[in-house]
Amino acid sequence: MDSLPDLAAIEAMDEADPLRFFRSRFALPHGVIYLDGNSLGAASHDVFTELKQAMMEEWGNGLIRSWNSAGWFQLPLELGDRIGRLIGAAPGQTVVADSTSINIYKALHAALAMRLDRNIIVAEGDSFPTDLYMAEGVTSTRPGTTLRLEGRDADDIESLIDNQTAVVLVNHVNYKTGALRDMAALTRRIHEAGALVIWDLCHSAGALPVDLDGANADFAVGCTYKYLNGGPGAPAFIYAAHRHHASIVQPLSGWWSHARPFAFEQGFAEGDGIKRFLCGTPPVLSLRALKGALGIWDEVDLDMLRQKSIALSDLFIRLVEAKCGQYGVVLDTTRDSEQRGSQVSFTHDHGYEVMQALIECGVIGDFRAPSTLRFGFTPLYVSYRDVWQAAGVLEDILSSGSWQDARFAVRSAVT
Repeated sequence: MDSLPDLAAIEAMDEADPLRFFRSRFALPHGVIYLDGNSLGAASHDVFTELKQAMMEEWGNGLIRSWNSAGWFQLPLELGDRIGRLIGAAPGQTVVADSTSINIYKALHAALAMRLDRNIIVAEGDSFPTDLYMAEGVTSTRPGTTLRLEGRDADDIESLIDNQTAVVLVNHVNYKTGALRDMAALTRRIHEAGALVIWDLCHSAGALPVDLDGANADFAVGCTYKYLNGGPGAPAFIYAAHRHHASIVQPLSGWWSHARPFAFEQGFAEGDGIKRFLCGTPPVLSLRALKGALGIWDEVDLDMLRQKSIALSDLFIRLVEAKCGQYGVVLDTTRDSEQRGSQVSFTHDHGYEVMQALIECGVIGDFRAPSTLRFGFTPLYVSYRDVWQAAGVLEDILSSGSWQDARFAVRSAVT
């Protein structure tokens, strides 16, 4: 095995990092190494500026006039297009609205309505649970519609796709292992079977380049509070390819998706294009926080971001395996960086306790049951020194056995 880099080598890597200047634009607490941006991204200073403007001036002084004067009406579409640039979507195909769960529900219904002669939804058995919960909810409203799961009904998702498949709901990056799907290849396979695809981009938007249009995707959903740093509970986004816009029918036909919302008509008439996926009044303050967060992304080269993401995660794998492998830590993420998102997962029989000990020492990752230690690498504010130090702290915790302190076994409401 090659010798591990020393601190001088790590500092040289940071000095040569073309993205290093972005770190100062985030409000990171002193003494914390934050490796959980794949759950909740850090706040940028621009977010605070936007919120202050929206609260003190637009809401405080403009009151209801700000729907027009401050451009509140256009925020779902304006921010949708800005996210669209990050996910390979041409303008007019992405809108910010609701939550990921609600958008999954809308997209599944829309896809099923386009394939009325088919009754199968295909998804991953190890998907993030909300995807499966919403798919189950959709099947409960459509008699005869059933759910097939990779890992339960077949070993791979491709084997589940046939001429009865209406739609495939699939994650671009697996939330637990970080495994990255080949979007173009799987979309092509789904289309060959006559089905539609919904891509869940929660763990890839803002983490790596995505090319929805290039892959000929049908629909996509994703959140904005992870790598995009939109804030806790920030509104999600939904994408639909232009070719499907005239056919979109979804059951949450709220007044914001009406063709003439201020005509106050009794009957529903769907609006045009991607607006058909809107529902109710948008959360303006949350949208303004997201607007502040997206300002940084206008300056980011996504290929450069991906290169650093791979370098950070490769370094972490190398360091942890060398320093901690003897203490029962096992890699649960592919070594192939081309098939990995911007996170690394390890398992340990006492993963929960180990993670709590890490957090107490200022290294914040997260735990996923039953035994996964998960670390997210957000290249805009994570440094190579962060990675080097985090691996050292993990080694200290494991070698000393400090994780065995009884207080680390106490489960909190959010684990």
